[in-house]
Parts: sequence; structure tokens; C-alpha cells
Amino acid sequence: MSGLFGSAASSSANSNTIGDLKNDVPISNPPEDTISRLAFSPTQDILAVSSWDKKVRIYQIASNGSSEGKHMYEHDAPVLSVDFSKDGQKVASAGADKQAKVCDLQTLQTAQVAAHDQPIRYARFFELPNSSGPMLVTGSWDKTIKYWDLRQSTPVGTVQCQERVYSMDVRNSLLVVGTADRYVNVINLQDPLKFYKTLQSPLKWQTRVVSCFTDATGFAIGSIEGRCAIQYVEDKDAGSNFSFKCHRDPPQGNITQVYSVNDISFHPQHGTFSTAGSDGTFHFWDKDAKHRLKGYPTVGGSITATTFNASGNIFAYAVGYDWSKGYMANSQNYPNKVMLHPIQGDECKPRPSAKKR
Repeated sequence: MSGLFGSAASSSANSNTIGDLKNDVPISNPPEDTISRLAFSPTQDILAVSSWDKKVRIYQIASNGSSEGKHMYEHDAPVLSVDFSKDGQKVASAGADKQAKVCDLQTLQTAQVAAHDQPIRYARFFELPNSSGPMLVTGSWDKTIKYWDLRQSTPVGTVQCQERVYSMDVRNSLLVVGTADRYVNVINLQDPLKFYKTLQSPLKWQTRVVSCFTDATGFAIGSIEGRCAIQYVEDKDAGSNFSFKCHRDPPQGNITQVYSVNDISFHPQHGTFSTAGSDGTFHFWDKDAKHRLKGYPTVGGSITATTFNASGNIFAYAVGYDWSKGYMANSQNYPNKVMLHPIQGDECKPRPSAKKR
């Protein structure tokens, strides 16, 4: 889809490693507070946005980048997570009101489907081969993950974690749960009530995000200290594990400003991935070539959430205050918006010379 959101990027812009933001467009009528999570429908260009303003908003995105609000529903406290079902018919959200809700996009009816003793940090849909429909997994600051059949009011299973759930991702049968104290739990959803593997993050600082590879053979971890780790699930692939520095300013004398990696998103076709951080930049990477494909100028505020659409030609990113500098750095004029970046040319394509594992 060259010419997405206006003119195609010039070939010179595609040939170097500095990316271009000039075709990025904002979503109309964005949330009124920091955005916690973004999710695209797997079946069409519909974007769900959860926010600290206690609302979930659903937008229809046109091919020219224009957006139209389609639906909005509320929680009783900040919403921390949002996700689409595989068929694109349902949206799940969860948050500080200790509950998860599912909205049916056909009827626009919303119902509570899950509850925890503490705020729910993540809610993700998954499907098992023998299940009659989508199920939900929730991860909470009460140190548990719970599985829910949407037709029942009690969980069908509960797993105790070592600590509070900070991040969680699902891809096929792979569930990865990152908790406080840097624990990372890997679960095979075919056997969902036990940990397939538990490790401590190879990064020395708090886990901010975990994100599964497109092919579900592993996952990436982002920390608050400007680092990202690539981890494969199986021990036979451990030689391919590595970590790298990102989202840092050039050293000034013996001091380096480092920033949190707030989100990591994998491209649905190419398997390349993005990192985005408190420094207000995002980058595209090729893990197999251990190479940065593109870096982008600062967007004028911290990036709190990112996602690709199903066809991989739109990269959405949320700009807003992430409290990384505490109360003093917050201000009324801090930007709060969702931007749509058209993926053009080879921005996210892996390097042709990359040796595959």
C-alpha cells in the first residue's frame, strides 16, 4: 500500500537508518489521560485504546489515516489493558477497578467477565483447539493469573505467581508472564495450570514489558533501564539469546541518561519488532540479524504503548506522560495522543543477509 496516508516516502528516506515521521497522523478525539494500551482488530483496521481516564475507545481507521470514534465504554477506575478476540468481534479490557470486561462489538453490550483481589494489569484472549470459543487470561497485582470461560462467572483455573504481574503476552499456545522481582514465567496453554519454565530476567532492572515473537518460539523483554533481551523458549535455542542497549542518550562525561522501554511490538508478517520508550523515540529491529533497521526522531513525549495492525502497514503509538520523572515533570501541556505511522518500503523488512537460526 504505497502512498498510505498521502505521498509515499522518498527512496532516500528508506535507504538510511533515520526514519521519517512526516506522514504520521493523529487519531481524532483521543483519550483525556495517558494511554495504557493499544490493540488492533485481527480482521480489520479497528483500533481499541485503553486509558487512565477510565475509558476504552474504539476507532475505525480509514486507508487515508483518518479515524472515527465508533464506541466507548467505561470502567470504575483507570483501564490498564485492552485486547481483541481472534475473530475481531469482542474487546476485553481490565484495570484498577479489579475487574475485566468484554464488549461485544456487534451488540455493543459490555459485561464483567473476571475479577481479582487487586488491580488487573493485563487481560488477553486465547483459544484452545478443543474450546468452543475465546477464553480470557488475566494477570493481576494480587500475584495470580486466572483463566476465564466467558460463559462462567468463576475462573476455570488459577496459577499463583511469585510476585505482582507487570506484563503478559500470548501468541498461539505461548503465554509469557513478567512479574515484579524480574521473574518471567513461560506457560504452554495446552497445559495452562503449571509453569513450563521460570527464569529471572537476564536484565538487571525491573521488567516493563514482555512480548512474544510472531512465531511463538520466544519473547522479548524490555526493562526500565534502556535494555531489551531476546529469549528463546527451548534450551536448544539458548545460544541465540542476547540482550542489547536501547533508549539511551549519548554519554555526557561519565553519565548516561537511560530511559524505560515501555512497549515492544512484533510485526505480524516480518517478525521484526519495535521498541518504544520514555525518551519519546521508537525503533525497528531485526533480531535474527541483531541489527537496528530504523530509528526515529523524538515524538515530543514519552511513548506509552505501541501496536501494528493485522496487515502490518500501520504502526500505532501513544504519546503521553508515563510518570518516569515523577510528579514534578507532569504538566497540563504534556501531549496526549495516538499517532498512526504508515509502514512504507522496507522500514520493517528483515535484512536480506540475515542468517536465520
